[in-house]
Amino acid sequence: MDEKPKSVIIVGAGAGGVALAARLAKAGLRVTVVEKNDFTGGRCSLIHHSGHRFDQGPSLFLLPQIFRETFADLGTTMPEAGVDLLRCETNYSVWFHDGECFRHSSDLAAMRREIERWEGPEGFERWVSWLQEGHRHYEISVKEVLRKNFMEFWNMARPSFLVKILDMHPFESIWARAGRYFYTERLRRVFTFATMYMGMSPFDAPATYSLLQYTEFAEGIWYPKGGFHQVVAALQRIGEKYGVQYRLSTPVSRVIASPDGKKATGVLLEGGEELSADVVVLNADLVYAYSNLLPRTPKIEARAKSLQKKDASCSSISFYWSMDRKVEELSTHNIFLAEEYQESFDSIFTKHSLPNEPSFYVNVPSRVDPSAAPEGKDSIIVLVPVGHLERSWSVNAGDGLPADEQRWDSIVDRARKAVLATIKSRTGVDLSTSISHEIVNTPLTWENKFNLDKGAILGLSHNFFNVLWFRPKTRAAELARTYFVGASTHPGTGVPIVLAGAKITAEQILEDLGIKNVPWSNGTEMAKKSKRWVSNVMDARSDSWMKFGTEEFSVVVLLGLLYAMLAYVIPAFTAPIRA
Repeated sequence: MDEKPKSVIIVGAGAGGVALAARLAKAGLRVTVVEKNDFTGGRCSLIHHSGHRFDQGPSLFLLPQIFRETFADLGTTMPEAGVDLLRCETNYSVWFHDGECFRHSSDLAAMRREIERWEGPEGFERWVSWLQEGHRHYEISVKEVLRKNFMEFWNMARPSFLVKILDMHPFESIWARAGRYFYTERLRRVFTFATMYMGMSPFDAPATYSLLQYTEFAEGIWYPKGGFHQVVAALQRIGEKYGVQYRLSTPVSRVIASPDGKKATGVLLEGGEELSADVVVLNADLVYAYSNLLPRTPKIEARAKSLQKKDASCSSISFYWSMDRKVEELSTHNIFLAEEYQESFDSIFTKHSLPNEPSFYVNVPSRVDPSAAPEGKDSIIVLVPVGHLERSWSVNAGDGLPADEQRWDSIVDRARKAVLATIKSRTGVDLSTSISHEIVNTPLTWENKFNLDKGAILGLSHNFFNVLWFRPKTRAAELARTYFVGASTHPGTGVPIVLAGAKITAEQILEDLGIKNVPWSNGTEMAKKSKRWVSNVMDARSDSWMKFGTEEFSVVVLLGLLYAMLAYVIPAFTAPIRA
């Protein structure tokens, strides 16, 4: 008699939850996905109004290799699954305060002209060296981070891995690193602003993230026809083919634990219904999950408080404008950089506020995909990065934007005026008279619609002590048979990164359930359970380190890395860059 398949409940139908559901169902598990909203995708979803279509969140299709791998693992390809990619011929139009514009593309000759316009022939050679370094960062990150789990400290601390970490320059900011290659501040800005994808300031983000500049040039920037949600919709269809059941408009009240409180046994819906399962996966915001969904035990409450104190990414005020005409002066992707570049980032990440002069991103999806707007019109999305909210789910987290809804009308109005004035002064286009309809998402919207702690749109920050072993694990130490997938767990934020995380979590679940035959090739390298007593102590319920404190533990780690830093990092600060 065949054994009954193990059952899994996934709470949340974001990109990670949908991808994980398809993988587990392909492996033969019975999977049910419960989602509070009436749509899938989470932030990777769409907004519609009178023939206009907007991507609510992600709009940049980067790291295509990871997307291709996800679909290949599920037995298909993106085209076969209905995902049609459109290439953006100009990657970005980067606008400076004086009206000058840098056109970033994947065309080598065009990039040479743009760079030499600012830094001459030697500048182009330095840019090629910058790309070479970004390529190294990319290859190491994909192989050593996105394909591995870090459940134990020693997975990160082994000497062979430390050497590779140091080759990614994690102890130097991308702004400082760019200063070694680009002599004009304008080009440093052009090649560092992308750290906003990770919700970080270029003055704080590790130089590792120059991998983004490499992939933008080498692989290009793409857009899924019909909107970014087409990727999620395709994964949902694949999962349903393997038997995944989706229950939308079904909010979860809490995770149910066994009588002894040691393992998860299902979830309780807000409507009172109980769903039982062998495994529970939380695709909800991680801080929200620990603060609201998991059982209230001393260990879980301590973990929740620890997470609430971790550095969060930024939030945004996002405008979705239905235009009554086409705005040809704007490309598909446009970046408007503040004249006071560092001050604008300090306002967001230090003061947690709206900058007086914000840098912001403008997306015109109808430029590359005419189906995004009625004929003769455009759909425009404006993302203004701002600080996160001052509150967390259950504690006052300190500085931040007000959580009082009544104060947001004036803040939104200030952001709107700044955006319209900046676009007009730099491009000569007055958009104010052509906006026929407006939808706005504020940090409060992100918090309420998607349960994002502090309205932080990219989850926890990605500084060095928030990645690898330091990042929240994919399996809960406090409650057995409980797992996580999404932006705030390993490996991190962004749709492709979350898809890589879904693979890691899927293989971890299968391994823990004793399912040895993973139904896809090139599996990730799972953490091996070390028999050494010191490894067991290091792994000892990661919450034990909360009592020690992140800062104190960081000192211990840095002392352990000191020999490598003395041998590599410090000399690197004075080493000349070869053009």
